[in-house]
Amino acid sequence: MDYHGFFECSGCTNYSNMMKRLFFFQKISQNILSKQPLNKLLDEIIKSSKSLLNAEACSLLLNDGKEKSLYFHTISGSKKEELANLKIKYGQGIAGWVAKHKKVLKIDDCYSDPRFNKQFDIQTGFKTRNMLCAPMIRNKDLIGVIQIINKKGGSSFDQSDIDLFTALCSECALAIENARLVSLEVKNEQLNYELGVARDIQQKLLPSRLPSFRDIDIAVKLIPAKEIGGDYFNIVKISDNESLFFVADVSGKSISAALIVSTLYSFLQTYLIINKENFNLKNFVESLNRFVISSTTQDKFVTAWFGLYNHSQKELQSISAGHNPTYLLRQNGKGLIELLRGGLLLGSIDFPYDCEVIKILNGDLIIFYTDGITEAMNLESEEFGEERFINLIGKNNKTANGMLETILREVKLFTKNAEQSDDMTCGIIKIN
Repeated sequence: MDYHGFFECSGCTNYSNMMKRLFFFQKISQNILSKQPLNKLLDEIIKSSKSLLNAEACSLLLNDGKEKSLYFHTISGSKKEELANLKIKYGQGIAGWVAKHKKVLKIDDCYSDPRFNKQFDIQTGFKTRNMLCAPMIRNKDLIGVIQIINKKGGSSFDQSDIDLFTALCSECALAIENARLVSLEVKNEQLNYELGVARDIQQKLLPSRLPSFRDIDIAVKLIPAKEIGGDYFNIVKISDNESLFFVADVSGKSISAALIVSTLYSFLQTYLIINKENFNLKNFVESLNRFVISSTTQDKFVTAWFGLYNHSQKELQSISAGHNPTYLLRQNGKGLIELLRGGLLLGSIDFPYDCEVIKILNGDLIIFYTDGITEAMNLESEEFGEERFINLIGKNNKTANGMLETILREVKLFTKNAEQSDDMTCGIIKIN
């Protein structure tokens, strides 16, 4: 964008200057509309301004509102490195004065101006004679400051330079704001893409299809609140005679929770490879607890319920790790049992877990879930609640899939258009 030599011709200086300005602002306008990185845009603007105003050097300082200071973003001249890490407080030096007062400043002899900081010249070896310094303002907010330094040929900047420079700063403020918005848009698009990939990966940690059994009927669904979440479940045939049911709820949401979910999945797969022939539920849970403790920070923990079903003996071993109660609904609705025995949530302290063993009858239902179900809120911030959930499962002694659909439908009817605030997982096991 260097138009200086392109437009020089004898006897047409005014026309040349006018055309330079016209082409310059046409190019600037194109840059504002284009989606290019902020660094590249600012470099082009500074290079063009230096050429257009026939100056020896030019610098652009961006505003740091929190620290009330300016920092050099783009520097044109022979001493870039010396200035790159400097910060200028509001009111300090020429640029600081312009930032504080938000006014254009024309100085014909910098060394005679008390606001001029000679230290920059001493530090860089550059000799500053004259300059134009102007604020970049957008909607009354300071974006930064541009300095044009040393008019070539020994002359000073004139009024036409000031007019052009003022217009340039206005264009730059808009360009920077737009470039920042574009940068944010690109980052959001990249984040959305990465979250989409993460969600696909997390979905693959869940069973793609539930195992089929001759003597039990199973239905499970996980509904994440965000792209990725902290709920997890698995159902594994340990052997022809034993099956593991596993549901977990990781504290927090999004990426940190998803990482712990992947840890749970990884441990389960590894443990089964080593101990599938001699699977012990108590040992599995205690080993998993130690693994979570060593793999996560102290502020992260997991609630979980584990059930190991013996098909031939019709017995269920149950361990709750600080999880909300899993319910055993006796055949034909004759009694509701809370499965609560176990111990502390996973990831807190190394702890011996208690395992309870329950005799299971034909027609019994086992209902496990995460608190996203019972704590689902409507628009009035009222929770679906444990009592409503218990009443619901007590009235719906049917197929596993039928009961699951009823529960999820009733939760949806209750919450209506309220935003889902937590992952929801619910599973039904019916003994045939």
